[in-house]
Amino acid sequence: MSKTVLITGPIGSGKSAVCSRLRALGLSVYDCDSRTKALYESVPGLKSRIEEAIGLPFSQAGVIFTDPVRRKALEDIVYPEVLKDLAAWKSEHEDEDMVFVESAIALEKPAFDGTYDEVWLVRAPFEKRLERNPRVAERFSAQAPVDPSRADVIIDNDSSLEELFEKTDTLIYG
Repeated sequence: MSKTVLITGPIGSGKSAVCSRLRALGLSVYDCDSRTKALYESVPGLKSRIEEAIGLPFSQAGVIFTDPVRRKALEDIVYPEVLKDLAAWKSEHEDEDMVFVESAIALEKPAFDGTYDEVWLVRAPFEKRLERNPRVAERFSAQAPVDPSRADVIIDNDSSLEELFEKTDTLIYG
């Protein structure tokens, strides 16, 4: 059974950069965002169930970032699908020592409790995050801050990409 490490942090913190480095090192990473988008296309009826629950066409589902009621309705439908997909993915990788799950929100959502063994928090100053991704400001209120005490490892990403990769390599190889 693989050890599952959750890579989390706010938008623009560098989660994806850490996960890109892990992939480059030959390690397996489940990207919750891209896998969820794939599920919208592959799970029959998922989009229509979401449309019914949020009362809007699927193309307008982005409203969930400013509407907590609609966000909860979408999550109640999507999370069980993501959890099934994650469990299937993990079973495909059970012979590996360690696998990684990239998610900005899994730590704050009880539905994901028990799906990871360790938490790596990637964090960066707000100004740096805003430089890296202009959507930081619009998504800021939709994402609860991560409590650092819930992290087993904290990766401060306040300088260069090379330094972030060095920190990631040190976590993997010591």
